[in-house]
Amino acid sequence: MPSSKPLMTPSSAPASVESALRTLETESGGINALAAALRGPLGEAFARAVDLIRNAKGRVIVTGLGKSGHMARKIAATLASTGTPAFFVHTAEAAHGDLGMITTDDVIMALSWSGEQPEMKTLVNYSARFAIPMIALTSNAASSLGQAADIVLELPRAREACPHNLAPTTSTMMQVAIGDAIAIALLEGRGFTALEFAHFHPGGKLGAMLKFVRDYMRTGAEIPVKPEGTKMSDAVMEMSAKGLGCVCIVNAANEAVGIITDGDLRRHMRPDLLTVSVDDIMTRQPKTVPPSMLASEMIEVLNTRKITTLVVTEADKVVGIVHLHDLLRAGVA
Repeated sequence: MPSSKPLMTPSSAPASVESALRTLETESGGINALAAALRGPLGEAFARAVDLIRNAKGRVIVTGLGKSGHMARKIAATLASTGTPAFFVHTAEAAHGDLGMITTDDVIMALSWSGEQPEMKTLVNYSARFAIPMIALTSNAASSLGQAADIVLELPRAREACPHNLAPTTSTMMQVAIGDAIAIALLEGRGFTALEFAHFHPGGKLGAMLKFVRDYMRTGAEIPVKPEGTKMSDAVMEMSAKGLGCVCIVNAANEAVGIITDGDLRRHMRPDLLTVSVDDIMTRQPKTVPPSMLASEMIEVLNTRKITTLVVTEADKVVGIVHLHDLLRAGVA
């Protein structure tokens, strides 16, 4: 049923909600300005930066300090998870031994909104000394960082969401957005697939979604199955014994020709139901999926068709069955 609660209007919204809306509007303005810049001069620099990273033999070293450092960590993580080897080096720690993590095959991506952080000088000098290409993400191309970098991604200046225009909010949003854009451009450019993505995300719900149907299907004696011509009384016993609320009907070649679910029983309820053949009750041509399908795709099939069970076939033979309840227990759905 629709909610009976009235929608808040700007005049009735609490002060905290009004503040939140102002923050989101301000930050979205920064993203819009970034998109506009990419359609202009920033676009050419962006394309060169992507090409530089794509052709590098080593990794992307993402660095920053303060809030820019936090954004740099996120960018490095996103790059690594989407097929571009990358890791974060703390700008200040670089001068205390972490420069040894950086090789001449790498590319440095340095984040500094002002471009004038004194701690960045060590990395700038190291980059110049060993001819390690550097990409600067800054709002000031004329800064010392911008002048030293091989490629400058000059982000447009936009007002921070902070009412004093001080706390990094819009600026950090823009930094992470351009980092995401670089990661996705590289992903699409190399044709990075969902299967490759799965290699880097084996844990959590995302990892569960990137497993395969074969990892969740029931097999062998766990499959509720009966041949064509079976009496409904036997089919109902099979449904009850296997506890999935369905039974798959197969032909002599073990090919799925139909399925009977609890819903079918309700729709065909009649006095002689248990004496008729499954052929009279089953839903023909049940939806089947291969064991090699990704779990995320399987969920899409279940949701689109509004069903709870899928028959798994290989070379047209029934090899398993998947129920929504199994996916829920596994944390997939």
